[in-house]
Amino acid sequence: MASAAITVEKALTEDEFKACRSELQSKARNAGVKENIVKDVLGQSQYTAKVVKYDRNQPEFVQTFPSYFGKRVTDWRVNKGRQLYHEHKPMLDKLTEQYGVPAHYLVAFWGLETNFGSYKGKMPIIDSLTTLACDPRRSSFFTKELIQALHLIDRESIVVEDMVGSWAGAMGHTQFMPSAYMKYAVDGDGDGKADLWNSIPDALTSAANFLNNLGWHTGYRWGREVMLPENFDYQFTGKDQLYPLTFWDEKGLLKIDGSALGQSDIKASLLVPAGHKGPAFLVYDNFDVIMKWNRSEFYAIAVGHLADRIAGQTKLSKPLPELPTYTRSQLKGLQSDLNELGFNVGKPDGIMGPATRKGIRNFQTSVNLTADGFPYSDVLQAVKKAVEVKATASNSGSDAE
Repeated sequence: MASAAITVEKALTEDEFKACRSELQSKARNAGVKENIVKDVLGQSQYTAKVVKYDRNQPEFVQTFPSYFGKRVTDWRVNKGRQLYHEHKPMLDKLTEQYGVPAHYLVAFWGLETNFGSYKGKMPIIDSLTTLACDPRRSSFFTKELIQALHLIDRESIVVEDMVGSWAGAMGHTQFMPSAYMKYAVDGDGDGKADLWNSIPDALTSAANFLNNLGWHTGYRWGREVMLPENFDYQFTGKDQLYPLTFWDEKGLLKIDGSALGQSDIKASLLVPAGHKGPAFLVYDNFDVIMKWNRSEFYAIAVGHLADRIAGQTKLSKPLPELPTYTRSQLKGLQSDLNELGFNVGKPDGIMGPATRKGIRNFQTSVNLTADGFPYSDVLQAVKKAVEVKATASNSGSDAE
């Protein structure tokens, strides 16, 4: 594309954007987009520099689970969710029967995505997608989404000026990207259109259809908060550690009411997103389905617990601890140090993903710290000290030679 030579940091000039847009028009025509939409919609799209800035913008500080969760699963959102659950119960019951997704999950997704429709975004979708398609970082992905958005305008007779959403192109009550809108949106109110902006029945029916197609397991929950025994071996935590409930029962895990998990072949992973000082969760297959909607473990826990609260369950039994916050630069330094010590966590990126947590757990085990995979300040200090000891030993060996 014409934008290929543009650096990630540099905004496109007017001529560069026009050249890119012209090439996108050719691709749209080849994909079967109608000529009037190629000319009058895509051809009139505008470059939006702040969209690229949003795409590059990563918070300086890495958000902890208590901070993330506390801002999303609030008493207001629980109460509003319960109100809307009862208000739309007849429709929601039909959706549960048809798609197999319990109503309280649909309401929870709605709450997390747009605060129950109160904020759906105000960015012009075509301008945003065209801008991102002309940006080299994720050009291929956004080019495909742009073309789907153009098809969507034709299929649903959307007025372009009304096609607004997030800076990245997500739309409506449930924040569907154009590809998801095209594939999974459903006309839930029978008016002949799938309108995710203005029709709650369309939006919630589409969410149910989407989750069903993502593989929702009817009759099973997302997971549950559990109590861990004292001296629990945290080496068994993490999404990559999948064991039957019988295993976890034998390890001494209990439901929060103190009852046994029971004997079952259902497999689950144990997550401690705030370390051993915070709550623990056993998560099942439907947790993975939630993560197909949004690839964040924090998000999936928030959706699951919000759904539980809307259905009448109580707050977490274990309070959220106050945890240290780190900059991405600090976490990159930690990741580099772990790699240096042989605890491979991949390329340092300042993101606390599963590989980093596993590396921290393995390091904690090696120095007899509680191996929960959380970067407490004493862990960072121990890592730094280990790197220094290794460097000293290496230098001594070089001197000896």
